[in-house]
Amino acid sequence: MNEQTSSGRIIVGVDGSEASIEALREAHRLAAPMGAQVVATAYWEFPQVYGGYVAMGIVGFEEAAGNLLKEAVEKAFGPVLPDNVVSRLVRGHARESLIEASKEADMIVVGRRGHGGFGGLLLGSVSSACVAHAHCPVLVVHAPEKRRTGRTHD
Repeated sequence: MNEQTSSGRIIVGVDGSEASIEALREAHRLAAPMGAQVVATAYWEFPQVYGGYVAMGIVGFEEAAGNLLKEAVEKAFGPVLPDNVVSRLVRGHARESLIEASKEADMIVVGRRGHGGFGGLLLGSVSSACVAHAHCPVLVVHAPEKRRTGRTHD
Protein backbone atom coordinates (compact mmCIF):
# COMPACT_ATOMS: atom_id res chain seq x y z
CA MET A 1 0.00 0.00 0.00
CA ASN A 2 1.15 3.53 -0.60
CA GLU A 3 0.90 6.50 1.74
CA GLN A 4 -2.30 7.71 0.05
CA THR A 5 -4.25 4.64 1.13
CA SER A 6 -5.30 3.45 4.55
CA SER A 7 -2.85 1.69 6.82
CA GLY A 8 -4.89 -1.45 7.22
CA ARG A 9 -7.98 -3.34 6.19
CA ILE A 10 -10.82 -4.71 8.30
CA ILE A 11 -13.22 -7.00 6.44
CA VAL A 12 -16.75 -7.29 7.78
CA GLY A 13 -19.07 -10.12 6.80
CA VAL A 14 -22.52 -8.65 6.22
CA ASP A 15 -25.69 -10.74 6.05
CA GLY A 16 -28.25 -8.09 7.00
CA SER A 17 -28.74 -9.34 10.55
CA GLU A 18 -28.64 -6.96 13.50
CA ALA A 19 -25.40 -8.65 14.57
CA SER A 20 -23.72 -7.92 11.23
CA ILE A 21 -24.91 -4.31 11.32
CA GLU A 22 -23.40 -3.97 14.80
CA ALA A 23 -20.24 -5.65 13.45
CA LEU A 24 -20.02 -2.87 10.83
CA ARG A 25 -20.32 -0.20 13.53
CA GLU A 26 -17.71 -1.88 15.72
CA ALA A 27 -15.29 -2.33 12.82
CA HIS A 28 -15.63 1.39 12.03
CA ARG A 29 -14.98 2.31 15.68
CA LEU A 30 -11.80 0.22 15.60
CA ALA A 31 -10.67 1.36 12.14
CA ALA A 32 -11.08 5.12 12.57
CA PRO A 33 -8.20 5.75 15.02
CA MET A 34 -5.90 3.44 13.03
CA GLY A 35 -6.71 4.98 9.66
CA ALA A 36 -7.81 1.56 8.43
CA GLN A 37 -10.31 0.81 5.69
CA VAL A 38 -13.51 -1.11 6.47
CA VAL A 39 -14.66 -3.42 3.69
CA ALA A 40 -18.34 -4.28 4.19
CA THR A 41 -18.71 -7.53 2.28
CA ALA A 42 -21.78 -9.56 1.42
CA TYR A 43 -21.51 -13.00 -0.12
CA TRP A 44 -23.97 -14.72 -2.41
CA GLU A 45 -24.17 -17.95 -4.33
CA PHE A 46 -26.67 -19.68 -6.58
CA PRO A 47 -28.46 -22.52 -4.79
CA GLN A 48 -27.38 -26.02 -5.65
CA VAL A 49 -29.54 -27.75 -8.24
CA TYR A 50 -30.11 -31.46 -8.11
CA GLY A 51 -30.08 -33.95 -10.96
CA GLY A 52 -29.68 -31.30 -13.63
CA TYR A 53 -33.05 -29.71 -12.96
CA VAL A 54 -33.05 -25.95 -12.79
CA ALA A 55 -34.96 -24.69 -9.78
CA MET A 56 -37.69 -22.13 -10.31
CA GLY A 57 -36.93 -18.64 -9.05
CA ILE A 58 -33.13 -18.78 -8.89
CA VAL A 59 -32.65 -15.45 -10.65
CA GLY A 60 -31.96 -12.30 -8.69
CA PHE A 61 -29.64 -13.68 -6.01
CA GLU A 62 -26.87 -11.22 -6.80
CA GLU A 63 -29.30 -8.29 -6.88
CA ALA A 64 -30.92 -9.38 -3.60
CA ALA A 65 -27.52 -9.67 -1.91
CA GLY A 66 -26.54 -6.24 -3.24
CA ASN A 67 -29.74 -4.72 -1.86
CA LEU A 68 -29.18 -6.44 1.49
CA LEU A 69 -25.64 -5.03 1.65
CA LYS A 70 -26.78 -1.52 0.75
CA GLU A 71 -29.55 -1.59 3.39
CA ALA A 72 -27.22 -2.92 6.09
CA VAL A 73 -24.60 -0.24 5.41
CA GLU A 74 -27.29 2.45 5.52
CA LYS A 75 -28.64 1.08 8.82
CA ALA A 76 -25.14 1.10 10.28
CA PHE A 77 -24.02 4.54 9.07
CA GLY A 78 -26.99 6.43 7.64
CA PRO A 79 -27.22 7.81 4.11
CA VAL A 80 -23.63 9.15 4.02
CA LEU A 81 -20.96 6.46 4.03
CA PRO A 82 -17.85 7.24 6.13
CA ASP A 83 -14.77 7.90 3.98
CA ASN A 84 -13.01 4.75 5.16
CA VAL A 85 -15.90 2.36 4.41
CA VAL A 86 -16.39 0.58 1.10
CA SER A 87 -18.91 -2.08 0.09
CA ARG A 88 -18.10 -5.22 -1.81
CA LEU A 89 -20.38 -7.92 -3.19
CA VAL A 90 -18.70 -11.29 -3.71
CA ARG A 91 -20.01 -14.46 -5.33
CA GLY A 92 -19.06 -17.32 -3.05
CA HIS A 93 -19.88 -18.99 0.22
CA ALA A 94 -19.30 -16.73 3.23
CA ARG A 95 -17.20 -19.20 5.26
CA GLU A 96 -14.69 -20.05 2.58
CA SER A 97 -14.60 -16.54 1.12
CA LEU A 98 -14.00 -14.83 4.47
CA ILE A 99 -11.22 -17.26 5.33
CA GLU A 100 -9.60 -16.63 1.94
CA ALA A 101 -10.02 -12.85 2.37
CA SER A 102 -8.39 -13.06 5.80
CA LYS A 103 -5.05 -13.66 4.04
CA GLU A 104 -5.12 -10.01 2.89
CA ALA A 105 -6.81 -8.49 5.96
CA ASP A 106 -5.64 -7.14 9.29
CA MET A 107 -8.86 -8.27 10.97
CA ILE A 108 -12.15 -10.01 10.18
CA VAL A 109 -15.27 -8.85 11.99
CA VAL A 110 -18.44 -10.95 11.91
CA GLY A 111 -21.71 -10.89 13.77
CA ARG A 112 -23.07 -13.76 15.79
CA ARG A 113 -26.72 -14.59 15.52
CA GLY A 114 -27.84 -16.48 18.62
CA HIS A 115 -30.93 -18.62 18.49
CA GLY A 116 -31.67 -19.02 22.20
CA GLY A 117 -31.20 -22.00 24.48
CA PHE A 118 -27.94 -23.86 24.09
CA GLY A 119 -27.68 -22.52 20.54
CA GLY A 120 -27.22 -19.07 22.07
CA LEU A 121 -24.05 -20.29 23.75
CA LEU A 122 -22.45 -21.43 20.51
CA LEU A 123 -20.95 -19.53 17.61
CA GLY A 124 -22.63 -19.82 14.23
CA SER A 125 -21.08 -21.81 11.42
CA VAL A 126 -19.52 -18.77 9.69
CA SER A 127 -18.18 -17.13 12.84
CA SER A 128 -16.81 -20.38 14.25
CA ALA A 129 -15.13 -21.24 10.92
CA CYS A 130 -13.51 -17.79 10.86
CA VAL A 131 -12.33 -18.10 14.46
CA ALA A 132 -10.85 -21.53 13.75
CA HIS A 133 -9.31 -20.94 10.31
CA ALA A 134 -8.75 -17.25 9.56
CA HIS A 135 -5.24 -16.00 8.86
CA CYS A 136 -5.74 -12.84 10.94
CA PRO A 137 -7.48 -11.88 14.17
CA VAL A 138 -11.26 -12.31 14.23
CA LEU A 139 -13.75 -10.28 16.26
CA VAL A 140 -17.19 -11.80 16.79
CA VAL A 141 -19.82 -9.18 17.64
CA HIS A 142 -23.14 -9.95 19.28
CA ALA A 143 -26.35 -8.23 18.21
CA PRO A 144 -27.27 -5.38 20.54
CA GLU A 145 -29.68 -6.44 23.25
CA LYS A 146 -33.24 -5.28 22.94
CA ARG A 147 -34.36 -2.88 25.65
CA ARG A 148 -36.83 -4.28 28.11
CA THR A 149 -40.37 -2.97 27.91
CA GLY A 150 -40.31 -1.63 31.46
CA ARG A 151 -41.91 -4.68 33.02
CA THR A 152 -40.32 -5.80 36.24
CA HIS A 153 -40.08 -9.36 37.43
CA ASP A 154 -40.69 -10.33 41.04
